[in-house]
Amino acid sequence: MAQRHDADGIVTAPLDKHALLAGGYDFPGHTELLAARTGCDVAMMLAASRPAPGTTNPLRVVLATTHIALRHVPAAVTATAIATAANVTRAGLQQWFGIPEPRLALCAMNPHAGDGGRFGTEDDDILAPAARASGLLGPFPADTVFVRAMRGAFDAVIAPYHDVGMTAIKVASFGSAVNVTLGLPFPRTSPDHGTAIDIAGKGIADAGSMIESILLCAAIARRVGI
Repeated sequence: MAQRHDADGIVTAPLDKHALLAGGYDFPGHTELLAARTGCDVAMMLAASRPAPGTTNPLRVVLATTHIALRHVPAAVTATAIATAANVTRAGLQQWFGIPEPRLALCAMNPHAGDGGRFGTEDDDILAPAARASGLLGPFPADTVFVRAMRGAFDAVIAPYHDVGMTAIKVASFGSAVNVTLGLPFPRTSPDHGTAIDIAGKGIADAGSMIESILLCAAIARRVGI
């Protein structure tokens, strides 16, 4: 419907990954399913709806790799993966968020960005050249780059793997952040949390992130004039 322009955008509720697989769909989540359905290069971005207390900028985190096991991350964090994330993020922030010249930082993979190779060489050998080629700042250590972004140094941070990026955004804005699939021909948003089946039917779920997802999807649709 969105591809036919019968709908201006899509807001998805949390999805149980086991249920998706049991239903015959071998996708890790909505992001990968929508990328396959549209044939687009996409990027998963978690965006805070407002700055955290004591900071100036809403944190935005983009993943260079998404739902894969940690042991597979080093092989998946390639120059191509970083370049794709950078290009999709830059275009998305320009078109959907009205940021003319996005300042994008790359989060390092290893502690202290490898510390000159002492704690791994991936940051020097792969991430640093990829950052230069893609117009990114960094790579910067994970323990400082997100704080710097929240203080206004960057408009978004590209994280090399799922948990380092998701931990940062959820600590900063859990319950009010929005998952945005950048790169699609239409806006798609979703809440920043999972299904929480353990509390289903108890009347205690917090709808805050779902509300923010609906509002952001509508705002993007209005901005691009879909």
